[in-house]
Amino acid sequence: MAEQNPNLMSKSAMQTMAATSGSGKLLMHEILTKVNNAKDKPKKIAVLKENDTPGLRQLLKAAFDPNITWDLPDENPPYMANEAPEGTQHTSLLDEAKRLYLYITGGSNLPKLRKETLFIQTLEGLHHSDAKALLDIKAKKLNKTYKGLTESVVKEAFDWNDNFMRK
Repeated sequence: MAEQNPNLMSKSAMQTMAATSGSGKLLMHEILTKVNNAKDKPKKIAVLKENDTPGLRQLLKAAFDPNITWDLPDENPPYMANEAPEGTQHTSLLDEAKRLYLYITGGSNLPKLRKETLFIQTLEGLHHSDAKALLDIKAKKLNKTYKGLTESVVKEAFDWNDNFMRK
């Protein structure tokens, strides 16, 4: 048997490293896909609870709360989809959620053109699947893309009342 070079990593060490690489944090579209694939309402709620973060709550509130309106054009903006492999994108939608106020009516007093430019830059920094999820959130049609992700599921998962606030 050939002697292993001490400067090289062993095969088992490489496999362990590959299995644990990355942030371990799911992207928004991955969480939504898990909800979509869950078989029934209790399992869908469980997926949301397991992945509960302030960013996820903000995004789902923006998607379902009828009082939240976007100060952006209705149509999707022209942007270059980020084709970087998952995990190598510039930013995460869950992390970008804290900046959503910039695009919400009454959230900021930025000029409209600046808001639209920033929104396009946000889309271009996200993994293309998260960018599509953000556009679905803006259009209030997230539930059409992800089966079973309904207003009632979201409210029950986060114990929200009809105003999307904690009971």
